[in-house]
Amino acid sequence: MSCPSGSRMARQPAENHNEINRPLKALCFLPPDWYTRVVHMALSMSRPWKHPDSGYYWFRRRVPDDLRELIGKREERLSLGTRDPVEAKRLHALKLAEVEERWSNLRKSRRSLSVDEIAREAAMAADAVRRQLDLDPYQPLDWDLDVGATLWTPHLARGELYTDVREALPSADLRRTKHRDTCYAFIDQHLHRRGLAPHEDDRERLAKAFTLEMQKLMQQHQAFLLGKVDAGYQRQRPLERPSLPAAMPLSFDTILDGWKLEKKPNKKTEYVWKRVLGEFRAFIGHDDVRGVKAENFVEWKADLLGKGLAAKTIRDGKLAPVRAIFQWAADNRKLEINPGARVTIDLKASASERRRGYSDEEATLILSKARNEGESHLRWGPWISCYTGARIAEICQLRGEDVKQIEGVWCIAFAAEAGSLKNANSERIVPVHPALEGEGFLSFAAKNPTGPLFPELKPDRFGSRGGTGTKVISKWIRSLGIIDKRISPNHSWRHRLKTLGRRHGLAVDILNAMTGHGRKTVADTYGEFPPEALKRELLKIPGVDIG
Repeated sequence: MSCPSGSRMARQPAENHNEINRPLKALCFLPPDWYTRVVHMALSMSRPWKHPDSGYYWFRRRVPDDLRELIGKREERLSLGTRDPVEAKRLHALKLAEVEERWSNLRKSRRSLSVDEIAREAAMAADAVRRQLDLDPYQPLDWDLDVGATLWTPHLARGELYTDVREALPSADLRRTKHRDTCYAFIDQHLHRRGLAPHEDDRERLAKAFTLEMQKLMQQHQAFLLGKVDAGYQRQRPLERPSLPAAMPLSFDTILDGWKLEKKPNKKTEYVWKRVLGEFRAFIGHDDVRGVKAENFVEWKADLLGKGLAAKTIRDGKLAPVRAIFQWAADNRKLEINPGARVTIDLKASASERRRGYSDEEATLILSKARNEGESHLRWGPWISCYTGARIAEICQLRGEDVKQIEGVWCIAFAAEAGSLKNANSERIVPVHPALEGEGFLSFAAKNPTGPLFPELKPDRFGSRGGTGTKVISKWIRSLGIIDKRISPNHSWRHRLKTLGRRHGLAVDILNAMTGHGRKTVADTYGEFPPEALKRELLKIPGVDIG
């Protein structure tokens, strides 16, 4: 970087020039790429990121350029599951160490592993088996010490024997082949868990080293079963404790329980997904998750199509839940891959099937009929739907305390404390529209200052008033003569509000914030949505002319 000789500073009197120009001279001696370095340093500083809607902290870390192709994404990110900034920092530090170690292992995998690294990785893989035996010392293990001693004799080709060829092999050779498959399976799962992808030669070296570790372990275990040593041998190697890539069958209930523990779904989702997973298990005819192939998903899809199920039902109601649970198993190293990851179904909806919003005439009919209803959910459910675009389940679970003034603006708050919400964007506030206020909604809400706003709605089997209200209000709207299949009795209010928003020029980001739709760009996640700004836009939508 050179100083600009034609600048005003260069024309200063000689006696003042050096003094005035000293800071610029210092800057001139910085390396040419100093600005890039500073910016990169600032951007690479990783800290918990607070989600602007949910308030939960997230881990976000840009993937280095040299690893982006291997990892397959530009950023590592996941929720830390806490709103506490102190706890978020602790969890973030742990996750950062884990990610950095995995990245280091990926870089390490680009070179040949040293003898010490081979020995250590093989010992860690065997340590997982040792821990399995520690939990259940009497479980059957398919490992023959005599076969293991001659496992890598040169006349057997590595991993190149097909089923029909294996059947023709002598029993000893067939046992060796099966033992080799077991070694490679353990090593491959261990490498995947550690974020390593070594060359094929190193993979074979690891499998051979793992065989030696297994021989030692099985000799010790056999001595334990004969009463010659106590169970303490199982903990003699102080290695780090990665999760166990067990070769034993993995049941559907096991991965379902793990998924539930981590994801904490609401009761209805848990019930429905468990039922669908059971349907898939019954179709394939066994309970071993590790034995499921992609072909099983494809065949199940074909069977469901043959039974006349709609493509959307198959995609969203059948394939998606099972794929998601299997993906949890893969992400948590229970499976090497998700066999259903790429199995989906093409949807081709016709114009006659596309959902639409209510017309002005239909809205007038429903709201005028609702005005005369005695049950509060029928009286106010459609009106709130019309002027907030909220999901009917969100409305039916509202509490009296959710109708409140925020910064001087009367609002309806859709909060997780009231009941289950679809996603993080669903937690939001929507100002009370003048038409809704003029109808007397605020007076109604004031009569129930705390507790359920619609107490006459009994919770369904999953404890949700929204589930009950959805069915009751939908049936009531259909009874008014609105039978168009393109109309979804409750959801069409959301379509209508979106249409009106476009017609009357509402700011798109504010309209999305009020309806709880996701934000499309990073820019959309910046800043807040003040109540007065939300109300300013909502006022652009005229009230329905009831008369």
